[in-house]
Amino acid sequence: MAIGLILGILFGVLAVAGFAFGGICLSKPAKDSSAEVKRRNGILSLAAGGVFVLLFVIFPFSFHTVEAGEVAVVKHLGEARGVRTAGTYFDFWMTETYDYYDAKVQDLSIVTQAYSKDAQTMDVEMTVQYQIDTSKVLDIANTYGSLDILNSRIESVAIDTMKNVMAGSTADEIIQERAELSMNITASTMEKIDESYYVNVRTVVLTDIGFTDAYEAAVEAQMIAEREKEAAITKAEQELEVAKRMAEARLEEAQGEADAQKTLAEAEAYSASVKIVELARTLGYAVTETVDETGSSFEIDWGNSGGEEVILSYLQYLEYLAKWNGELPDVVGDGTGIMITIPLPEGASGGQG
Repeated sequence: MAIGLILGILFGVLAVAGFAFGGICLSKPAKDSSAEVKRRNGILSLAAGGVFVLLFVIFPFSFHTVEAGEVAVVKHLGEARGVRTAGTYFDFWMTETYDYYDAKVQDLSIVTQAYSKDAQTMDVEMTVQYQIDTSKVLDIANTYGSLDILNSRIESVAIDTMKNVMAGSTADEIIQERAELSMNITASTMEKIDESYYVNVRTVVLTDIGFTDAYEAAVEAQMIAEREKEAAITKAEQELEVAKRMAEARLEEAQGEADAQKTLAEAEAYSASVKIVELARTLGYAVTETVDETGSSFEIDWGNSGGEEVILSYLQYLEYLAKWNGELPDVVGDGTGIMITIPLPEGASGGQG
């Protein structure tokens, strides 16, 4: 274009100058012998001006520049015959025309409506990225005529594919599985836009999915209810954990008390056994001691003397003395007999003698 512009300005200036000079030469009347020379110069100037007009018409408009990232289809009298890549070319503009195609990656933005499986309306925004196959640009020109028509066809295919994919999922599934749906739409669109479209589809991206206000309000209410439910469950679990720990603590406390009672009982039993053995030895009974891995055990030969009952009675007497509060027995006489009341230690039961 720069070359054509420069040549156009140059030829235009020269044509105007030629016509102006020729007009001046022919317009002045001849008064001397140089009249014929001026007339001839005027005619030559007008002819030169005509030549420069012809050059202005032919050359400047016949230079065509194809920019980087473009490809051009050259049409001879309307018939696509050749392809031009980046560069500057000379083709006579009256017979050769250039149709330019963008060879860079195209971002086709689409806004349309779709419906989910559960009949929810969606406003969908999506972008289709594709690039034309420059080796097939003549086929694009002959089949579709222009890049705008090709864009329209690709848009229709992408919309139909997207609607079919969306119709197979509910609104909740669409919200939760948006990334997977986008990949499915990309795969399906690539499958539908095959080699007959002479383009390479890069990706199809769902940029926005908008549901109706009523549905979004229902979803928001459901999310709030779910959060409240989760909060209630969490609170109940926390309260249950606290109750469980309290119960475990009480159980451990009760177990400790039980173990203490058991230990005390075992100690008392052992103490009583030791007392019995020592008394038996003191009273002269034969005591046999057996030692094994579990400890010592004793066997007392009581014979037929009833010594066991005597020792047990004696132990009860010692226990009574340990618990006696020091009060003397009450003696009551009525002339016929004597009644003695023996005070019992606290917690004991007894009678009169």
